[in-house]
Amino acid sequence: MDQRIGVGIIGLGTIGVAHARVLHELGDRVRLVAHSGGSPAAAAEAGWPDAVKVGHDDVATHPGVQIVVVCSPSAMHAAQTLAALDAGRHAVVEKPLSLTVGEADRITALAAERGLTVAMISQRRFEPENLYLKARLDAGDLGELRLARTHVHWWRDDAYYAAAPWRTTADGGGGSLLNQGMHYVDILRWLCGEVVAVTAQQATLAHPIDTEDTTVATVRFASGALGLISTSTATYPGSPATLALDLSRGGIEVAQGRVLRWDVDGVPAPDVGAAPAGDVTGASDPRGIGIGGHLAQWRDVLDAVAQGRPPAVDAADAARTIRLLSAIGEAAATGRTVDPAALS
Repeated sequence: MDQRIGVGIIGLGTIGVAHARVLHELGDRVRLVAHSGGSPAAAAEAGWPDAVKVGHDDVATHPGVQIVVVCSPSAMHAAQTLAALDAGRHAVVEKPLSLTVGEADRITALAAERGLTVAMISQRRFEPENLYLKARLDAGDLGELRLARTHVHWWRDDAYYAAAPWRTTADGGGGSLLNQGMHYVDILRWLCGEVVAVTAQQATLAHPIDTEDTTVATVRFASGALGLISTSTATYPGSPATLALDLSRGGIEVAQGRVLRWDVDGVPAPDVGAAPAGDVTGASDPRGIGIGGHLAQWRDVLDAVAQGRPPAVDAADAARTIRLLSAIGEAAATGRTVDPAALS
């Protein structure tokens, strides 16, 4: 009898295929049983010729599916995750977990009630430079945080938006903050702690869309440190996203797979090896992002399910990132300073 964990993917588009490829790498532990969207040919090319194509609403109840992977447009994530939990399945959800704080809280509560695992894909946390930085921060080796900055200055052309209209509206989950910048906002919160105050502005500067393509925000962390966030798809030709920290013992700046600056006496920089070849940052091409982080996070999810422990990025953790993103949007819309903890 096949003892591998059965997986079903909702939405076998670009990111769904990436998950299918990761599952193939982990084929001794999992098998893709069913998928919706895409084509049997796409599943076969990813290594799963026997996976069955079904309707979106049928993935969670398909025989043999134990984990549902939600790779649909962002506005559908919450409802499909809740449906998976209702069907007694674990869920792995591409970012974002939901579009609202209320939805994220409902997912967190239902997962706890049913004793099921929910993990939001936050693959940037699993990149070597970020894992090293987190360990050093938690150990106190870098001193006290004073200023944190993340900048996601990417480019997307009009064809990108025309290819998927949900990307053009806030209700669909579009916008540079939620769709492109979210991973780096998540990294900032994970590394630096919870945020207690947010101010922000948003604008649509380069595209004929009904949501922002540029966001800037300031944040105050619970520690008292300050932070800056900027996201954009209007910054041609696009550059790799960066994260910079200024601490009492020195300054650090990293990008995906690269250490740009490490000025901390007595603490060595992480050894990340050679810089990645080509554009694997997504700065100008969303298809360029690699699968290494997804692979590491999937290993953690499978271990969590097997051991009955929470995954590294569980529903409650993901909900806190949704709360921060919602606070940025609220601050931009109202011109007020917003405490993420006050949102419901």
